[in-house]
Amino acid sequence: MASLVLSRLDYGNATLAGITSLQLRRSQSVMNAAARLVFSASRSDHVTPLLCRLHWLRVPERIVYKLAVLAYWCLHGLAPAYLADVLRPVTDLPGRRRLRSSSTSAVVVPSTRLRTIGDRAFPAAASRMWNSLPPQITLSRTLLTFKSSLKTYLFSLSLFLSFSFFVQLLQCLALFTLIYDYDYDFL
Repeated sequence: MASLVLSRLDYGNATLAGITSLQLRRSQSVMNAAARLVFSASRSDHVTPLLCRLHWLRVPERIVYKLAVLAYWCLHGLAPAYLADVLRPVTDLPGRRRLRSSSTSAVVVPSTRLRTIGDRAFPAAASRMWNSLPPQITLSRTLLTFKSSLKTYLFSLSLFLSFSFFVQLLQCLALFTLIYDYDYDFL
């Protein structure tokens, strides 16, 4: 059941790059329900430990993962020509071959006119996303190595973001406790 839900969520999710957080929350709630279904957890149970145990990426990271794999295919000649032609490495530009950026795996980010539509188009979104990845991931030699290191990176990033949220929450609770204890001791 969960694999059916995830395959439907992942189908065409590269087109979801740049959508609003409200629309992402809808997809995330479907994914959370699938995780709770796998573990027979109640609706009040926190879903982050379940996602960690399943080793599932959250929806925004799944979108980045799909875009990154498509970009890897384009840059390594594994994608159809209509996709591969829209991503160009910086090293292919005349006059840039002798620059320091020619030794990186950076991709040319095309300029767009409309921020709402143009920035969400595959050439712009994939280029920006590819350039934001660490070089040790983008310089992977095989697709299997690339996928593995990318998922590990995105999973650690996702856990760090949720962990930092909990740390901030604990800091707020500690601050509240200090203020409450201070006021109580003062009276």
